[in-house]
This record gives sequence, structure tokens and C-alpha cells, in this order.
Amino acid sequence: MKPIIQQVAKAAKLISLPDTYLRLKKILDQPDFTMDEVAIFISQDPAMTVRLLRLVNSSFFGISARIDTVSHAINMLGTQQVHDLVLATSVAQAFAGISTEMMDMHRFWRGSVYCGVASRLLSAQCNVLDSERLFVTGLLHDIGHLIMYQAIPEQEQQAILEAGESGTPLYRVERALFGFDYAKLGGVMIRLWGLPQSLWETIGFHVEPARSKDYSLTTCLVHIASLLTKARENEGNFDEGVFGVNPVAWSVTGLTPEQCAKVREEAELQVDAVMSLIFSGPR
Repeated sequence: MKPIIQQVAKAAKLISLPDTYLRLKKILDQPDFTMDEVAIFISQDPAMTVRLLRLVNSSFFGISARIDTVSHAINMLGTQQVHDLVLATSVAQAFAGISTEMMDMHRFWRGSVYCGVASRLLSAQCNVLDSERLFVTGLLHDIGHLIMYQAIPEQEQQAILEAGESGTPLYRVERALFGFDYAKLGGVMIRLWGLPQSLWETIGFHVEPARSKDYSLTTCLVHIASLLTKARENEGNFDEGVFGVNPVAWSVTGLTPEQCAKVREEAELQVDAVMSLIFSGPR
């Protein structure tokens, strides 16, 4: 067991967020920062400027007026949305160098974007005021697996095979084999990056939402969204078998399977457009 933990820890330490995000976070962490400071910083990065303007003018936010400047975009979205956009693209960049034969990275990110979109749509159903924040949480829910695919690919392949053969949820097989699961690893990674508890608690506990104490609703929403994603990817039936929703999630969110079915269809319509907004070009 110990060598596996050491391998994973070593791989995790090698992954850090890009300087662009860290510098933006430093600005936003200042109690007296101004919108102009944020706008100047974003404007110095042409790629980020393009992404921001594409995002604010997309159907994802549904703003009718055309937004042509970074300062206008930031005023429309708010600094939290700008932070989340830069964080999402920064995480994708942080893992861009991963080379693994067992993982189709395009498929991985498409599933992650789908989960992010579904999390946002589900949160809107629950009248969460800041539902857009759920997008980045859903997007990052599976990053623990990226580290495992890189650090222990053969062992993780064994876990996937055992889960498929036994009909056991993958996170439980991972715990039995390794002593930890992808969700816990992702939560630890998010915490080490100095990101908010709302992110690391939700990601760390989304496989078992009853364990979340301070962010129960968001954890339950990402739990449901992740199962919608897995059922879609594996052509399974949502809320059945390994894709079954924890009863706590139904109770906390007040959602129904019928509402989730509608979200599943809507998310399918949005995923391609959002992929092209978050990543460098159309996918």
C-alpha cells in the first residue's frame, strides 16, 4: 500500500497551477483590489481575453447586449466568474502534459465539462443564487483520476476492471485496493492548491454526499451530476445500479429523476459549445 501512496503523492506534487491563475488570485485576495486592476491583468493575456469575451457573449450566460471590452465583461460577470473561468482553464493547462495510454484526454474533459454544465443546471433547479459557481466544481470533480492515471495507471486499470466485473462503484474498489479513492485525492489536491473549502469539500465528498457538513447542497448536486455523467458515458441507466443516487441527495436537493432527465438533455445540447469556450479551440 505504501509504495502506491508514495507514487501518487509524488505525481501530485509535480502538478501546480499556472502562474496566470496564481497572479490573478493574488490580486483578488487583496481586500482593496479594483475592477480596473483585474481588467488590466486579463487584458495582458490575449488568450484569456479571447476566452472571456467569447464566454460573456455566449448563450451560456444569455446576455443580449454585445460585450466588446474586458472591463465591460468583468462588470457584467463579476470577479468571481472571472476567477472561475481562469481557474477552469488553468487546471486544464496544469494537466496538459499528462501522457497516459489508458485515458482519452478529450473524452475525459468532455465528461468533466458535461458534469460542470449538469451541476449548474441542477443548481438552477434548486434556486441556488450563484449557480454558475457549480460549473467549475462539477468540472473539477474528477481530477483525482488524472493523478491516478499518471501515477498508477496499471493499478487504476485493475480497479476499473474489477468495478466493471463486480458491479461495484469504482470509488469503493479504489478504497479496497489503494486505501483511498479518486474523490478524496481530488479534494486533497484542491485543498493543497489553496482553493476554497466549498470546492475541496464538495469534490472530496461527492461520492458519499452524506459526509459533507458545511456544503451539503452543493455536494449533493455534484453527486447527482457526476452520476448523470457516468451513466451517459457508460450507456447505463441513471439512478440504477452503480449509477444509483444516494437517497440523501434526493432529500437535500428536493430534485426528482424527471427533473434530472430534462437536465441531462439540456446539458447534452450545451457541452460542445462550452468545450470550445473553456479550451483553446473547438473540439
